[in-house]
Amino acid sequence: MDTVFKALADATRRQLLDRLRENNGQTLRELCERVEMARQSVTQHLDILERAGLVTVLRRGRERVHYINPTPIHDIEQRWISVFDRPRLDVLRAIKDQAEEYAMTTTVPNYVYVTYIRASAEQVWKALTDADLTAQYWGHANVSDWQEGSRWEHRRVDGSDKLDVVGKVLEADQPNRLVVTFEDSPQEERSPSVVTFRIEPHQDIVRLTVTHENLPNEEMLQGISSGWPAVLANLKSLLETGAVLPQAPWEMEPAACS
Repeated sequence: MDTVFKALADATRRQLLDRLRENNGQTLRELCERVEMARQSVTQHLDILERAGLVTVLRRGRERVHYINPTPIHDIEQRWISVFDRPRLDVLRAIKDQAEEYAMTTTVPNYVYVTYIRASAEQVWKALTDADLTAQYWGHANVSDWQEGSRWEHRRVDGSDKLDVVGKVLEADQPNRLVVTFEDSPQEERSPSVVTFRIEPHQDIVRLTVTHENLPNEEMLQGISSGWPAVLANLKSLLETGAVLPQAPWEMEPAACS
């Protein structure tokens, strides 16, 4: 938490986070265009944000693409803000937002989520691809041979065998990287969204980064923004304790807003 507060204490770093909040997924060149500062200085600020967990960096070819990671800020909110008069704070925030007439971008941003798991890379890979394990922590069996070009299915385990999601395996670099298309409405004539799982081992832990791209609308963004953290929390619990969470986290009621 100390590194998060220190990272947020600098006005330039807060400005960079604001830029990513407005348009998530930017290269260093794109971020430098709107900051009156040398490229090297911007890089140093981004490195601090990355070490604090506030920014996640993904490589696309020769470029590094930066995404805001809201998890540390959410932790601050849960510890210090939610215990106060949240409805009153929400009302004040709504008034402020309306007064400022903040214009929301029409482009749906990509979704990025990062979690750290006490496990090996092979264990995390198996948890993502083994039908029996996914059935335990997801309530669906992920079924495929996980070869590039193969079909995969997100199949219910309630006896109906209904497919809620289907897709195609685009990349399968065991145990480091898995990329699949994600078609929850395959009958619609639009390009599917794409999910990338990046597994990075470090001694006894793994950093798992989930990126969900090419989202069709804000509705899907809102859905996966609550869905992915719930699923990955259950996965983390299963690998670290041998059991999933006592209750399915996605069944929790969303936080009330006033």
